[in-house]
Amino acid sequence: MGGGIKYGDLAVQIDKQGWALHNLASLPHISVGGGCSTATHGSGVKNGNLATAVEEIEFVAADGSVHVLSRAKDGDRFAGAVVGLGALGVMTHLTLAVQPRYEMTQVVYENLPFSELEHHFGDVMGAAYSVSLFTNWQGGAAQQVWMKRRVDQGGAAAPAGMFYGATLAKEKLHPVGHGASPEACTEQGNVVGPWYERLPHFKMGFTPSSGNELQTEFFVPFDRGSEAIRAVETLRDQITPHLLVTELRAIAADDLWMSMAYKQNSLSIHFTWKPEWDAVLKVVPQIEAKLAPFATRPHWAKVFTLQEAQLAPRYPRMNDFKALAREFDPKGKFVNEYLRTDVFA
Repeated sequence: MGGGIKYGDLAVQIDKQGWALHNLASLPHISVGGGCSTATHGSGVKNGNLATAVEEIEFVAADGSVHVLSRAKDGDRFAGAVVGLGALGVMTHLTLAVQPRYEMTQVVYENLPFSELEHHFGDVMGAAYSVSLFTNWQGGAAQQVWMKRRVDQGGAAAPAGMFYGATLAKEKLHPVGHGASPEACTEQGNVVGPWYERLPHFKMGFTPSSGNELQTEFFVPFDRGSEAIRAVETLRDQITPHLLVTELRAIAADDLWMSMAYKQNSLSIHFTWKPEWDAVLKVVPQIEAKLAPFATRPHWAKVFTLQEAQLAPRYPRMNDFKALAREFDPKGKFVNEYLRTDVFA
């Protein structure tokens, strides 16, 4: 399909033909080409990011030549090109792996104590096909737990009233809380529906998330997830005044060179900030410092202050990626200021 198609539009088309994707991001409004090029992801301890579904890519290089790389024929080069950060060329077409369509339910729990994560982190994050924890970092808890369950994996069963100290929500909620209307959110309450109407957090026809926001996200090793959460929590009073919500998600390891989950099962710690640029740029370096012991990898195309000298050791194939990018773009026509700072410095 064309790289510019939005996941929400693609999902409707393939569902009508009896097919589905393995996962979706929280926002169905993003393009397939852009989502895969930046290793955008959903959640699930067994679910790789969206780019792991790619089987073939077509892109136009700086000299106008058209190139096709596939997982079957190009192996390692393909793994280097999929999460291309826009550095190889213009992504025009992608082929994605699909599976038979499936149905899902979604349930929400309220107020899961962080103390439970210290002892049951893997059980909590692996309790459903996709699990997201939302917190404002106050009260030592995740204020909401969103669990997306596949019907073919028992997901239509009545949910328990309690989940590791959290209580089953009795009404539909918005992840930001604070009285935000849940109208734009996907259906909750254990109601069965198609995969593409449950995997995202927000409906295609509405303004996603808060609509006016900044975003930051850091990946840490999954087996140190609870420890990393506690490290960030020490900054709660600096974070919360500028925060809309933080989301905690699991992402399975992959073999894509520039993926934040390259060779590493990961926990992502995502910050949806109020549009307060100066304040965010002051608190983000503090978070980075707290996460330094975890060799954190920031999500591409979101707000962070780490630069190439800090990032390169955390991506074992970084130099290989640079060489691959220069092969298709030897004069650096696609290298913008962002790439110069964070990749090609």
